[in-house]
Amino acid sequence: MMKRRGFLRGALVAAATVVAYSPSRKVWATQPEPDTIDLPNLDGELVLAGDLLAQAADDFGHIVSSAPVAVLIPGSDKDIERLIKFARKNGVKVGGMSMLGNTHSCYGQSQVAGGVVIDMSALAEIGEIDCDSVWVDAGVRWSELLQVTVPLGKSPPILTDHIDLSVGGVLSVGGIGGQAFRHGMMADNVLELEVITGEGKKVKCSSSHNSDLFKAVCGGLGQFAIILRARVRLVAVKPLARVYSAYYDDLEAMMADQEMLIDDGRFDYVEGFAEAKQEGGWIYKIELAKYYAANHPPNQAAMVGDLSFNPGTLTVTDTDYFGFVNRLAPLVAFLKSVGAWGLPHPWIDTFVPGPVAAEFIQGVLDQTTPADTGNGPIIIYPFRRSRVKQPFLALPNTPVCYLFSILRFAPPVPPVVDGIVAQNRAIYEELRDLGGKRYPISAVPFSHADWIDHFGAKWCAFAEAKDDYDPKNVLTPGQGIFPD
Repeated sequence: MMKRRGFLRGALVAAATVVAYSPSRKVWATQPEPDTIDLPNLDGELVLAGDLLAQAADDFGHIVSSAPVAVLIPGSDKDIERLIKFARKNGVKVGGMSMLGNTHSCYGQSQVAGGVVIDMSALAEIGEIDCDSVWVDAGVRWSELLQVTVPLGKSPPILTDHIDLSVGGVLSVGGIGGQAFRHGMMADNVLELEVITGEGKKVKCSSSHNSDLFKAVCGGLGQFAIILRARVRLVAVKPLARVYSAYYDDLEAMMADQEMLIDDGRFDYVEGFAEAKQEGGWIYKIELAKYYAANHPPNQAAMVGDLSFNPGTLTVTDTDYFGFVNRLAPLVAFLKSVGAWGLPHPWIDTFVPGPVAAEFIQGVLDQTTPADTGNGPIIIYPFRRSRVKQPFLALPNTPVCYLFSILRFAPPVPPVVDGIVAQNRAIYEELRDLGGKRYPISAVPFSHADWIDHFGAKWCAFAEAKDDYDPKNVLTPGQGIFPD
């Protein structure tokens, strides 16, 4: 952790240490002035300029840019407590970010216009691993955690497809992957949290201790507390993964097979994709994985013999477990090397009610071309709503829900990006009227009224939790849930 902090400090360009704040002018100062208030003593640094500030004014979407006036590199948990108490007293907004684009927020959700962003990557320790869990700091990336746990034969039971994301950030939004049909979301697989609330109080919470706070923070979009560290559930995993993929001409046929597979549980991972055909239109690809030990490989006939994919399209590959869960790393490295990772990403991620999923998804795809996506992936897979336990993870009210995501790449041309965002909004409105929900990392403009509709019957509980844990509305303003 000290090495990482040293790197961050060395990367600051023209950094200036802040010592005071002017409530009347709402500006920070590097020297005391007649109308300024001295900041509390900090173990870390509060900086005004440099690369760190530029990163805090951006996110993975590269669409919205809301600049903070300072970034805190915490030297201790106490620094975060002090900052939040100071911010609460003086009307300053605060949010947490992960360094180096280590987020999938696409529309300014993690940004703090005119406020202070906490660089959570300074919290980067992994604790001792016990039989079924591990304490891990919020700034640790899941890939870093897995590099420690997998050699011991352990892993979190569910992972996002891209694992180079921070623990705290993923738990705040939910975290979904192809194992959700069995294990729920990643926020359903955290056992305990240490947080600092919007009142500046450090609290340990779990399902049995301070349970209301625990349930609020897991999937709570950063509205109630800053996650410091989490005790993450671990399960035993087999060392190898066999991956099956095959194509379907018909979307409903693929979805029927997916639903059969999540019901009988023969696979550990179930996903699917829409891919463009050369002659136009779409073809559908199922992707399945079974974890296994070398002395007990899966039986192919038992695993896929009753599926209705196109004959001759099945491919089977073997890899080690870490290679499978980190399967996107080579693609991400390539996209970064050619500059595509830095393009705007007006993603839309949605949860579609199972009974209308095939018709809705097909309807959207019929109006979508590869050019509309920038050749980004389109993801389609089901999961059981009953597996998702955290109350503020808003989902359709149907037994089976589908994740439907169009992970767009766009040219850095504002009119083009704005047009795509408008398309996203139109897709969302059609889905909303069918009882669907938006995954909150999406590039879809949302009003306060949209948020009330998003949470539905849970809205009153969500607003009450805000009053309980962040009554001054200090935390994470970028979501736009509670406008001043």
